Amino acid sequence: MPLALLALTAGAFGIGTTEFVIMGLLLQVSADLHVSIPSAGLLISGYAIGVAVGAPLLTLATRRLPRRTVLLALMAIFTLGNLACALAPDYGTLMAARVLTSLAHGTFFGVGSVVATGLVPPERRASAIALMFTGLTAATLLGVPAGAWIGLHFGWRSAFWAVTAIGIVALAVLWRFVPRDGGHAEPAPLREELAVLRRPQVWLGLAMTVLGFAGVFAFYTYVQPLLTRVSGLPESAVSPVLLLFGGGLAVGNLLGGRLADRGAMRAAVGTLLALALVLAAARWAMPHAALAVAFIAVLGVAAFATVAPLQMRVLEQAAGAGQNLASSLNIAAFNLGNALGAWVGGAVIAHQPGRPGLMNLGLAAAALTLAGLVLALGSQVLERRQRPVRCEALGT
Repeated sequence: MPLALLALTAGAFGIGTTEFVIMGLLLQVSADLHVSIPSAGLLISGYAIGVAVGAPLLTLATRRLPRRTVLLALMAIFTLGNLACALAPDYGTLMAARVLTSLAHGTFFGVGSVVATGLVPPERRASAIALMFTGLTAATLLGVPAGAWIGLHFGWRSAFWAVTAIGIVALAVLWRFVPRDGGHAEPAPLREELAVLRRPQVWLGLAMTVLGFAGVFAFYTYVQPLLTRVSGLPESAVSPVLLLFGGGLAVGNLLGGRLADRGAMRAAVGTLLALALVLAAARWAMPHAALAVAFIAVLGVAAFATVAPLQMRVLEQAAGAGQNLASSLNIAAFNLGNALGAWVGGAVIAHQPGRPGLMNLGLAAAALTLAGLVLALGSQVLERRQRPVRCEALGT
């Protein structure tokens, strides 16, 4: 694989790390900036909303620019944003810096995927995309636990200094090795791309992603206080447990891909149901340290098993010129789910401060995912009703 592809992977690793690293630092940020834990959790919501807004807007705004230029600009935004996070003197500045950083997220993955396919022979394009997205999985598996460990021993700002360094390295390697044409091609007319937004099934797919994945972050955003205040584990144990969650994500990612190959809609329904059941079990698992550790690993599997089916469902319904826009919108939908979940979890904790609120997070999270499941079933019913109409239109 060319070095440019490894640079894209490094960029994906840095971006994935900066999105989720705050989860292992909530207690430190809360204490240092004198804000509540739910307020610290909103730093995840702010980032996610920035992705949700920035992904489609920047994808459309940069569609005619050379992709190499776009990647370099996005990585520069990412690096400067993390530098601002490390230097932030107060909560408001940290939130603004998080939002600035988030603007690079969705478009980097969308443009990077296209560039990755142009760096290798046609028969290796799927492998190239998979290698780039390995950076995101590695961020959850290694970057987030490492950030939590660095933050515990050297302060939460040091984690953002480390991610800033990753951004500088990735920017330098992208500058040196990504070809100047970057695989740039003339985009489809804007009207054709926007036409995908007139398809109800695309919007249903995006809503399934938002609600289905919101359940994950209503719970996982507050994993540090859950493990320390409900499960009774020391703060030093949080990083190894997050490592287990990352391992579960890797397994779930592969499992979800295989299930989606057999049928995206059926896989979406099955994985959302499984995720809701797992989240509901949190109330009984988390008070016991050993069960809590095992539960976090299982949650990782269940959470990421939904990703490929939900992504494939949207892409199937957006076939044609609008797939690039739909893909970026689905990345935005995942992050909107992150924001919604973190907000709902914070509201539960604020309504029942301390251990009672933390204990009820699993049930609130399961309710969100079940709402996504209801939409998936409704989408399935609508599709079945539309099939006879399509057959009549085709004269069959």
